[in-house]
Amino acid sequence: MKAGVLFSGGKDSSLAAVLLSRDYTVELNTFVFSPERSLLAVERAARAIGLPWFRRTFGEGLLDRAVEMVLASGYPNGAIQMVHREALRSLAAEYRVIADGTRFDDRIPMLSRDEVQSLQDTTGCSYLRPLLGFPRREVDRLAARHLQIAHGETGSIENGDYEAEIREGVRSRGKDAAGFFPAGHAQSLVTGIIDDMRVRYT
Repeated sequence: MKAGVLFSGGKDSSLAAVLLSRDYTVELNTFVFSPERSLLAVERAARAIGLPWFRRTFGEGLLDRAVEMVLASGYPNGAIQMVHREALRSLAAEYRVIADGTRFDDRIPMLSRDEVQSLQDTTGCSYLRPLLGFPRREVDRLAARHLQIAHGETGSIENGDYEAEIREGVRSRGKDAAGFFPAGHAQSLVTGIIDDMRVRYT
């Protein structure tokens, strides 16, 4: 059975995808607001872990909605959560199984149990979070063992995270994005594979 995985090119979504590939035919999906956004590094990350990759574009107006939420609240959390829900709903329209790289200690994006149940009930999909039982230190340990990873702050590393485009949208309104987003937000990008975790069935 196919599983559509939300993929930023970072270590969390990469590990989740590789773990699921043991039992599902995994397809990687990266969502962008602008079809012109460069995702060459994300595409290379997908090739490195050996899974098919698709670029998807959000519907018109979603970026404006996210930026308005950031400007109104003064924080990005609600906007990122909303965008993540939209990405999951979009995937659920195409796959019976959807997944992401949400970890045990993630706060945003993180769907509550009620939100997960609602998503599954309304779309008929199964929503999997294979890293949900793993704290960050264990994800980092597994990632370092199996994947080559580049690290950097948002904006300095070319991955498929929603935040980069939302920051740009805030700047396009004449606002300093640094005043709304926390400083030093670490990002990752998979650049290669050290040890293939996938089980080969014969």
